[in-house]
Amino acid sequence: MKLIIHGGFFSESDQSNEVKVAKQTALKDIVSRSFEYLKDHTAEETVVYAVSLLEDNELFNAGTGSQIQSDGKIRMSASLMNGENQKFSGVINIQNVKNPIELAKILMQEEDRVLGGNGAKKYALEHDIPEFSTEIPQRRKEYEDKLRNGGKGTVGCVAIDQNGRLAAATSTGGKGFELVGRVSDSATVAGNYANKYCAVSCTGVGEDIVSNATASKIVTRVTDGLSIEKAFEKTFTELKEIDGFAGAIGIDHEGNIFHQDSHPTMVFASFDGHHFSVFN
Repeated sequence: MKLIIHGGFFSESDQSNEVKVAKQTALKDIVSRSFEYLKDHTAEETVVYAVSLLEDNELFNAGTGSQIQSDGKIRMSASLMNGENQKFSGVINIQNVKNPIELAKILMQEEDRVLGGNGAKKYALEHDIPEFSTEIPQRRKEYEDKLRNGGKGTVGCVAIDQNGRLAAATSTGGKGFELVGRVSDSATVAGNYANKYCAVSCTGVGEDIVSNATASKIVTRVTDGLSIEKAFEKTFTELKEIDGFAGAIGIDHEGNIFHQDSHPTMVFASFDGHHFSVFN
């Protein structure tokens, strides 16, 4: 049993050391709580649990604290993938729900498993998910002051359970000021992908991640026999060729954990029951 989580990127230029320490503390707490949860739950259940905790923390750009789009509204996206049965579910540009990843989990039972916009919201209401504003005063002030953060905030989790099953989940609050209708990588197989050999969750600039098909490339290369380290290395070399900005976390079927980013510093934490690893 192992898991790794990420919380987007930390920018030294616009965030204080106090925020950095707060993120380190939050990630360590969330990865610890999620590991305890993993002991009695599947990888799929655990990645949803971990991502919901990240969504509930204002330090991260997903769920509560999501970015505001160009028209003054918040639209979020999230997805879940089960490596054992390779089912993928997700929501795109949903408004006014507390935990988009929980809705992705419910959608796993459907034949139509990826919903967007008004359809996703209607489905949420039909499944008794209440209205909830994820806007916080800081985001509104940033929007009014036209402060753009560059769109590098996403959260995610990858886990392998005691039965060797893999799963990945990813959630985002967008990049801020984006065109209405813009689709991020988070609810695509470029940003979130898993099979029985490997699972990967990405963060960074969504357009770069999609152009590079980052998560699906890494997983496919591990499936084809590359080590997880080499699969990451080759994929990030290709990302560099398009000057892409991304980070990714992954676990393979043997329990090897790996993470890489194209620019400093992706914030992450991992735990295997004995050792923590947290971004510096």
